[in-house]
Amino acid sequence: MSERPYVVATGGLAALGAAVAGYLTYAHYAHVAVACPTSGCEAVQSSAYSEVFGIPVGLLGLIAYLVILAALAAPRETSRWLVLGIAFSGFVFSTYLVLVQAFRIGSFCAWCLASDAIVTLVVVVALLRVRTSG
Repeated sequence: MSERPYVVATGGLAALGAAVAGYLTYAHYAHVAVACPTSGCEAVQSSAYSEVFGIPVGLLGLIAYLVILAALAAPRETSRWLVLGIAFSGFVFSTYLVLVQAFRIGSFCAWCLASDAIVTLVVVVALLRVRTSG
């Protein structure tokens, strides 16, 4: 099977993830509340866990998604492993953040959960791409 469907799927997912993370980054720097179906987004976005060393988590996600998009242009072998590595790192960090939302903050951010789902899908697609490449 060709790698093209995996590359296209990864590109679409990473673009969607960049849009979500970009929105959260914008909201952070514009000091506006995110549109949210519950109060969970504000609780999460205003928590001490919304930044890492002063960098908004949304910005970290935006950078990761943009690097994944850029990695798709790398030579095939490099691209496969780079995308998988970045996505898996994002997945691990996202898992930590979901646990923080559940057990430390006690609220969930719908936008954050959307990004968590997207990065999980990117990992699945990246694994399938590596697996089918031999």
